[in-house]
Amino acid sequence: MPLYEYVCLDCHTKLERLRSMEEADARIECVACGSDRTRRALSLFFAHGRAKPETTTVGGCACGGSCHCRN
Repeated sequence: MPLYEYVCLDCHTKLERLRSMEEADARIECVACGSDRTRRALSLFFAHGRAKPETTTVGGCACGGSCHCRN
């Protein structure tokens, strides 16, 4: 199950919940003030690593970019 982040519109508390994708946009109760005026927040993440050049391309021809046909 995905982990979603929410913010309370009344007290601005940030919350996290494990929920199914079907329930992702349903409001939840704020643990700080009890309000149900919550919204799903945009979650950001950063991944850092080194990839080999041959693993950085995606797709096949037609032209997805990995065939280097320059079309």
